[in-house]
Amino acid sequence: MVQAVPEGARTVTPYLTVKGASKALAFYKAAFGATELVRMPGPGGMLMHAEIRIGDSLVYFADAFPPGQSPLELGGTPIALHLYVEDCDFWFARAVKAGCKVVMPLADQFWGDRFGQVQDPFGHLWSIASHVADPTPEQMQAAMASLGDMARPAKKKARKKKVARKPAQKVAAKSAVRKATKTPAKRKPAARKRAKR
Repeated sequence: MVQAVPEGARTVTPYLTVKGASKALAFYKAAFGATELVRMPGPGGMLMHAEIRIGDSLVYFADAFPPGQSPLELGGTPIALHLYVEDCDFWFARAVKAGCKVVMPLADQFWGDRFGQVQDPFGHLWSIASHVADPTPEQMQAAMASLGDMARPAKKKARKKKVARKPAQKVAAKSAVRKATKTPAKRKPAARKRAKR
């Protein structure tokens, strides 16, 4: 009997669009210890579909069909893949060594995770974390309140236009020159009053 859900698949599985999926397949093996499960070549060396396993989870991806839909071509992505692992320091260091760019350095966070974020060379974001503490809701709320205005975008201050001021001596000298060279205005002759008869 055919299984409605393939073996190993879960209810939600990320499906990434990647520019250069074949290179991504090799990169994810180095950066995240991924295991290749499926590779379906397409025309021109592109991949129609690929499946990898990272830890106990599946990730699907393929080249963009049609082209132009990958994060690199769209100018970024608002989505991150979140990895919960036993040793986030090891995973984070391995990802960076493989070529990931650090977006958020690894650090202990107020919600109880040691957490950091990287971006892979294909534009996808990956969060890497280990749970290290169990703060109470009250403790997390207090920590968020202590952040204050840090979470709010900073207001841009209006820049005042700088007016170039001339030295007082130059201004005085120019004023004196103008007065010396100024020709007196000619007065119009007064109109003669007609004698009353």
